[in-house]
Amino acid sequence: MLHGIDVSAYQTSSYDTDGLSFVFVKATEGSSYTNPRLAAQTERARDAGLVVGFYHFLWPGRLTAQAEYFVSSIPDRQGDVLAVDWETTGDGTRAGDAEKDRFLREVKELRPDHRVVLYCNRDFWLDVDTTSYAGDGLWIADHVTAGRPRIEAEWRFHQYTDDPLDQNVADFPSRSSLDEWARSG
Repeated sequence: MLHGIDVSAYQTSSYDTDGLSFVFVKATEGSSYTNPRLAAQTERARDAGLVVGFYHFLWPGRLTAQAEYFVSSIPDRQGDVLAVDWETTGDGTRAGDAEKDRFLREVKELRPDHRVVLYCNRDFWLDVDTTSYAGDGLWIADHVTAGRPRIEAEWRFHQYTDDPLDQNVADFPSRSSLDEWARSG
């Protein structure tokens, strides 16, 4: 298992990279919010030689606009992993299954050479999702032992705690295998 974290505007841009193989950086939300620390958090990961991923917090509706906004707000660099964060929004709504699936497909159409994955928590995966479509891989949040999410589906990334920040593992035997997977989008 490889270790990584995910960061957003809530975290500093000088986060600790020791022992990490990857970092997911929140890039955008909806069709108007951009993480004000996006550039600095990305630079920190690249300076440490980590695999970089970017994620978009999905809102219901305006899927094409959200997909275009997301990809226009992040670098187009081979080997970067792109993710959709599918969960309940701050106002209590959520994108439906069809919207989640369409967003994943639209991002893949806009960036065909990139891996595009779905991030969601265990409850969404088991109780809300009905299609099991996760693009190129599932990034599951389940705060249990690292690498042991309580699902039967194959997963690539597992967020296992948010204390003191979101910590993840990746199901790859080596850093080079993660790099190869990410670059083979």
